[in-house]
Amino acid sequence: MQAAPGPDPRVGLRAGLYDAGEASWNLRLLSTTPPTGPFAQDMNSDLAFTGHYAIQGNFNGFQVWDISDPARPTLVTAYYCPASQSDVSVHRHLLFVSGESLNGRLDCGGQGVADTVSAERLRGIRIFDIGDVAHPRYIANVQTCRGSHTHSVLDDPRDRDNVYIYVSGSAPVRSPSELAGCVGAPPEEDPRSALFRIEVIRVPLARPEQAAIVSSPRIFTGLAAPPVHGDAPEDMAGLTAAPAAGAFTARRRGREIVLSPDFIAPLLDSMVAARGGRGAPTAADSAALRGSIQGIVDRMFGERPARRRTGPTQCHDITLYPAIGLAGGACGGYGLLLDIRDPAQPVRIDAAADFNFAYWHSATFNNDGTRILFSDEWGGGTRPRCRSTDKPEWGADAIFTLADGKMRFQSYYKLPAPQTEQENCVAHNGSLIPIPGRDVMVQGWYQGGVSVFDWTDPAHPQEIAFFDRGPVHATQLVAAGSWSAYWYNGVIVSSEIARGLDIFELVPSPFLSQNEIDAAKTVRLETLNVQGQPRFVWPPSFALVRAVLDQLERSNGLGAASIAAARQALERAERAGGAQRANALTQLAAQLDRNARGAADAAKVRKLAGAVRELAAAQ
Repeated sequence: MQAAPGPDPRVGLRAGLYDAGEASWNLRLLSTTPPTGPFAQDMNSDLAFTGHYAIQGNFNGFQVWDISDPARPTLVTAYYCPASQSDVSVHRHLLFVSGESLNGRLDCGGQGVADTVSAERLRGIRIFDIGDVAHPRYIANVQTCRGSHTHSVLDDPRDRDNVYIYVSGSAPVRSPSELAGCVGAPPEEDPRSALFRIEVIRVPLARPEQAAIVSSPRIFTGLAAPPVHGDAPEDMAGLTAAPAAGAFTARRRGREIVLSPDFIAPLLDSMVAARGGRGAPTAADSAALRGSIQGIVDRMFGERPARRRTGPTQCHDITLYPAIGLAGGACGGYGLLLDIRDPAQPVRIDAAADFNFAYWHSATFNNDGTRILFSDEWGGGTRPRCRSTDKPEWGADAIFTLADGKMRFQSYYKLPAPQTEQENCVAHNGSLIPIPGRDVMVQGWYQGGVSVFDWTDPAHPQEIAFFDRGPVHATQLVAAGSWSAYWYNGVIVSSEIARGLDIFELVPSPFLSQNEIDAAKTVRLETLNVQGQPRFVWPPSFALVRAVLDQLERSNGLGAASIAAARQALERAERAGGAQRANALTQLAAQLDRNARGAADAAKVRKLAGAVRELAAAQ
């Protein structure tokens, strides 16, 4: 089998915003579409899809792209409505958008919210009617005590009148003066605590304006503090040298970090304004900020003063898989397995912690629900965590098998190409690609680019395609790269934090045949919210049959003579029509049943025979 290119072309790429060097392998870039107006001034976030539209979140709102021609996407609407992170999901004519920043406003204004307590602040879920996608209509919101960093939409097959939204909020607990019922004390001090829980919102589809929180499940009860690893040696050295170089540090999620200049600059400007000054900040301003920075970080990100270490107080992301009644909760220090058969009352049935994982970020099931993958956002997505010196187990994916409601660890997968100090890079958001009979996933790694890998063998995942660019800046770390990369109806769409919208197509290779790609393209979705994972179903097709034949040839699961005979019979059947085609396919299926008896991969040969019978029945 073909090996990955060496030396790896991703190493040493030229820096630049729109003129950076590029490297690709088995993946073709079809288009890059830059953001517009205020959306070019802030970060693009997650994606959702409906019809031939891609909806792209941005910290300043959301953009809707028509991707019916993936080589030439067109902007349908750009809705300005600031509030980080603006993660998006869609259900029929409804669009849901997350908001948790302190400057988010109910009226979508850009002036922010100056008061500590304000009736103008939005922290929760916004609901839009996008029946006319070119003219979204803001119809409702649901406020939550910790805002909505991310959310997941559960389309319960047994409840056609409602959809449910699982909200993961990580912001500070609001004052009860701003939102009644919000309590920031831990549960042992006050059982009404907004900590150690998620929120479940029920949205009546006939009356979405009546959406409301229906439960706040405490799925973290009883979890002990997870094991954690320290920083990489070069990061520890950087922390020691940072203050002398004028940088600012603070503790975040239990670790000392260097704060980015983009974070510090507006705080210094506020120091200047507070004393009635003008111009550049002085040494006294810097000293004053250095003395108060930890308190500012604590207030902004919900950090509490030192207390007994416990398990997580919230999830970062929850992937719901209603077809199997399970969800994967990526919850800071733990990966959780949840029973969601009662959508309003999810129940934790298993939990995994890992010394090598710093921050469990997102989850993906394989299609048949026998495996689950969690990503680790070590460094929070703003730091370089794919350097040659970084451990391959840190900032990676962890793959587990599922059996009897339990998760069993198998292996790690990490982007194999080392990145530079100027590139924020760590495992982030991705989705399955509907390759029949295989677990193949595409994933965004921020400035590590896009990686496609096969984890059908959960103990030995393997990269099979990639795309990468050089850093935005040659000497400074500027946040950019693929926030998320998802397969949707034949293409891969990536939300590039700084550069806009990238769309790719897979290229056939020894790892992936054209027939497998064509079979994947037969899976058509009306909508896609990756955190509300759909089950892929392949319609009967000649591409599907040929894809399975290619896999048997690649794995030597069936003898070469039998494969050649099956391909010839398939070609003859395709040239025939009507009853003659159906009869030929039926005869081929019977022959494959006989072939299975002595095949190295009898189960897959029988599966192939079944696919041929379904194709015969469809004629």
